[in-house]
Amino acid sequence: MTTRQAITLVISHVAAVAIGFAVGIYTLPILIAPEGPSTAEITSVSASANYTAEFRKDLKDSDTFHWGEGSVAIGPDMISFMGELAPGPDYKLYLSPEFVETETDFINLKSKMTQVGDVKTFENFIVKVPEGIDPSQFNTVIVWCESFNEFITAGRYK
Repeated sequence: MTTRQAITLVISHVAAVAIGFAVGIYTLPILIAPEGPSTAEITSVSASANYTAEFRKDLKDSDTFHWGEGSVAIGPDMISFMGELAPGPDYKLYLSPEFVETETDFINLKSKMTQVGDVKTFENFIVKVPEGIDPSQFNTVIVWCESFNEFITAGRYK
């Protein structure tokens, strides 16, 4: 085997491992995600909501791998979502005093936001609002990927 063949072999194997690792990071959350709440559960929770918002795919930093689409209902005790999110790891739900649609805006405003909880499903979700958090003090609900600092989606509710 020549040196050139050896180098080509090493490069191809490193590339294959890197691609496999990237595919694994992307697909693992999909494989282990619990089933989302049913339409009936979402409808029941959203009946007590004070506000509604829409997640849309056409926000500035939304793209093929980072998006959300559907309806969000924000109540004093629960936030529910009926729709679909692009799959990914470590999604967090935040409430913000200002609407944001870019990673830069999110990072700049993060100190004024409140993290509500984890989003573990990619089709529909219900997140309990912890004691001491008043959604009426905010106007935007945001899904953010904490692990990779990626903006997923946001919706303004007042």
